Parts: sequence; structure tokens; C-alpha cells
Amino acid sequence: MSTTYTLHHAGRVIGGAGSLAQLPTLAAEWRASRVLIISDRGVARAGLVEPARAALAAAGCQVQVIDSTPPEPEVADVEAVLAEARRGGDHQLVVGIGGGSAMDVAKIVAVLLAHPLDLRALLDKRQTLAARGLPTFMVPTTSGTGSEATPNSIILVAEDALKVGIVSPLLMPDAVILDPALTVSLPAAVTAATGMDALTHAIECYCSKKATPFSDLYGLEAIRLIAGSIRRACADGTDLAARADLLLGAYYGGACIATSSTTAVHALAYPLGGKYRVPHGLSNAMLLPTVMAFNRVGNERRFAAMARAMGLDTEGLGDGEAADAFVAALRRLNEDLGIPSDLKTVGVKPEDLDGLVDGAAKVTRLLDNNPRPMSRADMRAIYAALI
Repeated sequence: MSTTYTLHHAGRVIGGAGSLAQLPTLAAEWRASRVLIISDRGVARAGLVEPARAALAAAGCQVQVIDSTPPEPEVADVEAVLAEARRGGDHQLVVGIGGGSAMDVAKIVAVLLAHPLDLRALLDKRQTLAARGLPTFMVPTTSGTGSEATPNSIILVAEDALKVGIVSPLLMPDAVILDPALTVSLPAAVTAATGMDALTHAIECYCSKKATPFSDLYGLEAIRLIAGSIRRACADGTDLAARADLLLGAYYGGACIATSSTTAVHALAYPLGGKYRVPHGLSNAMLLPTVMAFNRVGNERRFAAMARAMGLDTEGLGDGEAADAFVAALRRLNEDLGIPSDLKTVGVKPEDLDGLVDGAAKVTRLLDNNPRPMSRADMRAIYAALI
């Protein structure tokens, strides 16, 4: 566990069914009359952007909506959103509505609108953030990435087939709205993949070498909330109580990232997203049980604690047995949710393994936090076990 620790929170968090209605009041508190909404076409088509736009407009705000964020935004996609935003005039507030991609783009565009910085220079660390950008509000419509609670903006660098993170506390949102009513129309498959993404955040941050008292607190509670609600939310998308628990669990998972760090699951997932365009939550879910089976060695006590948080019956079990039960429960959860266990289903071939290892090995920022050292041979074995 880290000997020193910090937790950066969003400036304000408002939750509960119907809480989106408070968006105009928040904008007024920030004295923002010119608002930029960044989202994606799927969220817009689902009718989740229009209520926010209409409410802001009714309150006297001038609103520009850009809903062109793709599922895995590349540098060119972010630059296109930025150019369109600049054509729309001088904004005073940026609102990200959607999943992690839309919120990540909203966070970095808010900075680029306020400061003469270059996105590529930020990605390759030739430039660093020195000041906050425009105020940002985040409104998640999935219960997955936890981007609304993190200081991260993840962008795909296509030429390297790898996702790169811009990480700074200056990217923390000024306000977050957690309205579970915005998630009820999410299809079961997307609910499953994004929910498993959130569970991965909680598990990895709890086990990370950078774990802190905050990530211990939020991580175990996130595991409890997500494990207790994800099956119900997938079976009945209108179960608002399950949706609320899943959304709060995802926020807690993001809070874990803000004080700790993800580890090898994310490092191995990044090449799957970069080369094969596998949705981030799905790639994490596919890798999670196998990586956790690797990581349980030497970490039985923490794995046993996660088993108890997950609601498993561990009475009479030693830490090693409880740790085994936890890994087995992750495999069952994937099976119950219809998460595939074979990377061939997303296009990976045995001859691709070395390339995947090359990509994952570059993500030292996360691999260095893994609770058990992971060699290239270990990475290859984990990928191979899933083919």
C-alpha cells in the first residue's frame, strides 16, 4: 500500500433519480450562459441529450451540442470536436453526457478551449497541464468507466494502436450528476460490459501497489454494490434500484482510480481496444478472471476481503480458499452476463499474441502497479489462455 496518499474528488456530486433536473441550477451557480454539450450519437439518438439541452435553453443558456464522439476516440476525433467547438463561439461551461469516451473528450476539450496547448504534445508528454480549463460537469449515461470521478482523459493514438492517458488532478470535474434514470434504456450487453469495467476498476485499485485507505474503502463498497446489482440490472433494465447501485458503484470505482491505480488488466486490455477496437469494458471483463487468477498468488488476504465484499459465503474458509472462491465467482459472473471467454470471438488469432504483448508491455504506468510482477512470458500466457 502507498505510504502517502491523496484523493481528488469532483467539486460536487448530485445523485438520485431525476437529478438531471438540477443541471440549469448548477450552470447558474457557475454563471455560465454559453454551454457546450459533448456527447455521442448513440446517446443523442436515445434521447438523453435533449432534456439537458432543453432545460439549459429554457433557463436562458445558449447551448451548442456536439454529439460526434466515437466509441474509441482518436486524436483526430478530439481535434475535430475541438474545431467545431471553437466555431461555436466562446463557451463558459462544458458538459459531458454519455459514457467514458464522451466524458474523456469533454474534459480535455475544456482544457484545449482555455489554453494554447497541443493535444499530441500532451499525449507524448512534451507539454503538461498547468491550469484548469473551462468548468466541466459530467453526466454519465452508463455505469462503467467512472470517468466522471477520475482525473484522466484516455485517447487512442491510432498509429501506435494504443490508448494513452492524460492524467492530472486539473482534469477533475467541477460537478457530477448521477441520475440512474438515464441508464434504464442501456441494452443488457452494454450494461454487462460497462458494469464489469466498473468492477474491474474497484478490484484492481484495491489490489494495486498504489492502494490507499481511500481505495480500500471505495473499492470494497464498489464491489458490494456492483456484485449485488449487475445481474438484476441486466435482467431488468427498468429496475431503478439496481441501476442506482450500479451507477454509484461505478462512481466509487472511478474514485478508486483517482486515489490508486488500475493494473495489469487494463494494461493488457489497451492493445485489444487499440488494434481490434474491442470495447473497453468488454476487454477488461474478458481478461479479469484470468489476470486475477495470476494475481491471487501472494495476495490471498486481500482477495479474501473481496470475496466477502462480493457476498460470497466464506465462513470456515482460509484466505487461500476464499481467494479461489473469488476468482471462480468472477468467472461465473462473466458466464451469467454472457461475456465471451475466448479472444477469438473478437478477432484475435494465435499469431497475434506477440503483438499484443508488445503493446501491453508499453503500458508500464499500470504494469508497475500490479501486485505481482508480470513478465512478457506471463502476459503471453494470459492472452494464450483466452484463445
